Amino acid sequence: MPRLFTALEIPRDAALSLSLLRGGLPGARWIDVENYHLTLRFIGDVEGHIADDIANALDRVNRPSFPLALSGVGAFGGKKPHAVWAGVSASPDLVALQGEIDRICQRLGLPADPRKFSPHVTLARLRNSSPADVAQYLSARGNFSTLPFRVGRFVLMSSRGSVGGGPYIVEEAWPLVGADPLASSRFASASDASRIMR
Repeated sequence: MPRLFTALEIPRDAALSLSLLRGGLPGARWIDVENYHLTLRFIGDVEGHIADDIANALDRVNRPSFPLALSGVGAFGGKKPHAVWAGVSASPDLVALQGEIDRICQRLGLPADPRKFSPHVTLARLRNSSPADVAQYLSARGNFSTLPFRVGRFVLMSSRGSVGGGPYIVEEAWPLVGADPLASSRFASASDASRIMR
C-alpha cells in the first residue's frame, strides 16, 4: 500500500538552488534533487477506495495560482537533529490552500495532523549529526533564498516503503486557477524554452 500525501512540486530552477545546499554536514543523507517537494498534507497508508474519495474531493479545490519563494534554512529535532530543511517565505495563498486540503481530509474521516503546518522542503535526513555541526551548517547558509516561482498546481504523491527521501510518484495533479499550463510543468524553465526555440 503506497503512502499518500498532497504536495507542491519544486520547479527546476528552485531545485537547482536547493541542490547547492548539499554537502558540508557529517551524517547527512541528502535527498535526491528530483524528490524535492513541499508537503501540504500527509495522508498515510489508506485503502484504495479512500484514496479515490480523497482524489474526488480534491477535484473541487478552486484556488488561484500564486507566487512562492523559498527562504532560509533550519533543522528539526533540537538537541537531536534529524533533518535539515529550506523554509518558505510567508504566503497567505499557501496557507489557504493547505487549510482547505486539510479540511477536506478531515471531512473524509482522516485524523487531524497533530503538528502545526510548517512549510518546508526537506534537504537531508540526519543520522548522528552533532548539534554543533548542524548549527555551523545552518549559520553558513542562513541567507539562502530563491527567486519567486509560480505555483500552478498541487499534486497527490505516493512514496513506496523506502527509508525516507523517495522515490515519490505523482498519482494525480490539480491545476490552480489562472495557471499557465506550460509554466506549471515541473520541467519547464526559461533555459529549456530558449533551447527549444533555437
